[in-house]
Amino acid sequence: MTFATGVIVANNYYAQPLEDALAEAFHATSSQVGVVLTLIQLGYAFGLATIVPLGDLLERRKLVVTMLSMTVAGMLVVAVAPSLSVLGAAATLVGLTTVAAQVLVPFAAHLAPEGQQGKTISTVMSGLLIGVLVSRVVAGLVSQALGWRAVFVLGAVLTAVAVVLLWRTLPVLPPTTKMHYFALLRSVVTLLREEPVLRWRVVYSATSYAAFSALWTSIGFMLAAPPHDFDQGVIGLFALFGVAGAAAARFAGRLADRGWAHHAVGGFLLVSTLAWLLIGQGAGPGAGAVVALAIGLLLFDLGVQGVHVSNQAIVYALRPEARSRLNSAYMTLYFLGGAVGSGLSAAAYASNGWLGVSVLGGVLPAVGLAFWLVDTAMRRRARERAGVVSVAAPATRA
Repeated sequence: MTFATGVIVANNYYAQPLEDALAEAFHATSSQVGVVLTLIQLGYAFGLATIVPLGDLLERRKLVVTMLSMTVAGMLVVAVAPSLSVLGAAATLVGLTTVAAQVLVPFAAHLAPEGQQGKTISTVMSGLLIGVLVSRVVAGLVSQALGWRAVFVLGAVLTAVAVVLLWRTLPVLPPTTKMHYFALLRSVVTLLREEPVLRWRVVYSATSYAAFSALWTSIGFMLAAPPHDFDQGVIGLFALFGVAGAAAARFAGRLADRGWAHHAVGGFLLVSTLAWLLIGQGAGPGAGAVVALAIGLLLFDLGVQGVHVSNQAIVYALRPEARSRLNSAYMTLYFLGGAVGSGLSAAAYASNGWLGVSVLGGVLPAVGLAFWLVDTAMRRRARERAGVVSVAAPATRA
């Protein structure tokens, strides 16, 4: 499951370091290519809202394999797309069906022994995060050697391998609910209305992921332009600076199992915000600017992924019988935040260059941190009114 989530989610990120190559191939502007990247995020968000809840209603192994077979077809169409519009339509299908990864994550939590959900989620998520990182590196190197179309052929082949492995190894478990599909969808909205903890988690993660999408939507254009003039291979290698995110996932999982998930979210949001002070210097001349950018990327990915894994551990513990629907509510709004971040980033880069993107990227997690401070103050007042002395919230309802 860890391997498969990495392979699956990589399909959504192959295009990010190839913005300049795609713009050249289709004679498009940076804004037009940015629209395609936004469509991938929107397709993913729509799939999260309409497909992921089926993990509670249908047999999950069959659901995952069916969705990924469609992903393979979409990736092959992307690889042979004759125009940017066809590429955008196929990429939307890819985004829609790769939500299979978000069926696997709560599936893993369901299989985990009691008290080890945080560790299990972080293990599977580390595979997902490594897939995101490696996808950009592979995209840059393969594009430089064989052309950008070969990148998407490779993605299709790897996804097909994941389909076979999942079909052979996943256990067959009965669904956890028997309600009708539209009642299932309504129950997702009900969960959002009835669970204030879920609403707070959505705010923290959506603002964090919006900044993440803002970064990777425009960084390829910045690195390909003067004074750097990097080629696609070098641009792809910058994704390796996000390796701290995978380490943060395991660390965040351990903190969550010890009941410190809420406090960890605040720390990770602060790191994400401050990292932009370094990332913003990346467009400057000289090696110093590149070093500052690299350190900023390390810190930023650590913060973003730490926020995400901490919040997932909290959300999945709210109602174990409805984990797929909780994940649907959480991840739909999470990726809508990403789509908003991509769109704002494309506009900010077109109007104000890397400075505009850097201001946007710093403001977004800062907004999440402000909400976290309000939430934390409300928790403290509630404990004081209840006469509770302990400052640590229970892990299951953090």
